[in-house]
Amino acid sequence: MYLKNWVMRSNYKQLGNYIEQFNIRNKDCNNSLGLEAIKGISSISKSFIKTKANLVGVSPENYKVVEPKQFGFNPNTARMGDRIPIALNSGRNNVLVSSIYPTFKILDANLLLPEYLMMWFIRPEFDRYARFKSHGSAREIFDYSEMCEVELPVPSIEKQRAIVKEYNTIVNRIKLNEELNQKLEETAQALYKHWFVDFEFPNENGQPYKSSGGKMIYNEELDQETPDGWLKGQLSDISAIIMGQSPSGNSYNKQGNGEIFYQGRTEFGFRFPEVRNYTTEPKRRAKKGDILMSVRAPVGDLNIANTNCCIGRGVASLCSKNDNNSFLFYLMKKVKRQFDIANEEGTIFGSITKDGLHEIEIIVPRPEVVSSFNKFTSKFDDKITNQCQQNSSLEEIRSLILSKMTSLETNKIPQAI
Repeated sequence: MYLKNWVMRSNYKQLGNYIEQFNIRNKDCNNSLGLEAIKGISSISKSFIKTKANLVGVSPENYKVVEPKQFGFNPNTARMGDRIPIALNSGRNNVLVSSIYPTFKILDANLLLPEYLMMWFIRPEFDRYARFKSHGSAREIFDYSEMCEVELPVPSIEKQRAIVKEYNTIVNRIKLNEELNQKLEETAQALYKHWFVDFEFPNENGQPYKSSGGKMIYNEELDQETPDGWLKGQLSDISAIIMGQSPSGNSYNKQGNGEIFYQGRTEFGFRFPEVRNYTTEPKRRAKKGDILMSVRAPVGDLNIANTNCCIGRGVASLCSKNDNNSFLFYLMKKVKRQFDIANEEGTIFGSITKDGLHEIEIIVPRPEVVSSFNKFTSKFDDKITNQCQQNSSLEEIRSLILSKMTSLETNKIPQAI
């Protein structure tokens, strides 16, 4: 059915009339770039990203140069998921990409804006089209010749500029909210370290406890000094823990039948998971506000349930026994870092069991300190929640702008030479 949307219309133009392929190698440039300029292309964000390739012993000479306002894409669509890796160099500096990646540029930016074209590539309809047009037996390829056959509406340059401006206003607001949320979370994590690692929580006079002469006691079990009254404990001492259990596969659906179902970390977002699946046979449940933790590699990734839900075996839910979920969340952020360090040192955590999660060793502070911290950081978390909800609404507007690109008025369209 979706191919009907790609039937040539009078207001649709073939992209090949507006673009030109190029093949500039790094070795042919006067100012050749180093290894740091080598980029991969993300199919998720559709942007140039730090490459994941091993560059030890690699020469950047034969890599292709992509200048600002130019495009590159990975023609191999096999095993790339539903999204095609394609990117516009929206920065100010040249980047390098693999020599097997087709690269192209706009012939005349007064007829077709690079940013407008990139908006077309972001649309899921383009991804479906590119996957359908991919060919080959050993590998599925969507090459430059197929790219030239892509059809899209090309309105007046004034209309394109207006659309891009409207779109960028939404995207920039989303990005700003994401940056603010990141700073809020980093601030809360720094505060957690200051209070519960450095032991500089406010004393009764509002002064930093340890540096103001607060009483410290050597704890033999922890093999370190801790504030007076702080004890060694386990995660299960302060948190109720539920290990997820997956329902039968035939109960899964995407139509909203049954309960929201989170299977693992692939559904995790910055703070809240993305709803993708439902189940009519829920086994284990988490409540709204519970902390969701990945219990399969990589162990320790965290999200927060923003609604009641069912959880699969890749997830556990945690809930503070004393209504201090904000404290528990940042405690688990510290635990996650411990898992990361172990992984970096070669101790790979493929999964964590129920007993392993329950028995995670922690320092249990005095209740009034935990309560004070929770009250303080809950304000940060509320702001993060509000901005995440705002971004959810903005994402809907962003998607609406992209979907309306097919219904643009495109009379009197200038023709590319």
